[in-house]
Amino acid sequence: MPQPASAAVAKHARIALAIARDRFAARFESLTIAFDGSTRFRARLPSRSRRFHLSMTDESTFIAAADRTLAALGNALDRAIDATGADVDWSLNDGILEIDAEDGGKVIVNRHAPNREIWVAAKSGGFHYRALGGRWIDTRSGAELGAALSAILRAQAGLAVELDLVAPVQGSSGQ
Repeated sequence: MPQPASAAVAKHARIALAIARDRFAARFESLTIAFDGSTRFRARLPSRSRRFHLSMTDESTFIAAADRTLAALGNALDRAIDATGADVDWSLNDGILEIDAEDGGKVIVNRHAPNREIWVAAKSGGFHYRALGGRWIDTRSGAELGAALSAILRAQAGLAVELDLVAPVQGSSGQ
């Protein structure tokens, strides 16, 4: 008889299942996901042309949504820098946003198209965020990207940035 999962394990299982549903549901005609200490996938593939079309749409939709998120982050950084006069520089090139603080080092936020994630590298570690329910959610902790980046920038650069970063909802065009 299986032992009951701890609250932390149950939370991570729910997050993993939600991410799996969000990532794979559009690609399969039927999808069953179960948690019994491991995650199992059973699926039937749609027609070849439909699968190719969905894959192409998913990537272009992801890139457009990630680029909107990175641009929104840049705009929020500009507002915070103008308001405080903080010595922080940032640049956005080809899906990679680099934030340089005079004494706080560098924070890098970039899109990672193969995994459909936004990645963050900071002194506190590396984090992966996936679109889930209209928000960018950390795949390990369940933290929201805007709140996490606000905390990172406050700790690492002494910059108070208000961020409300939305993500596409699975199946939407993101337009």
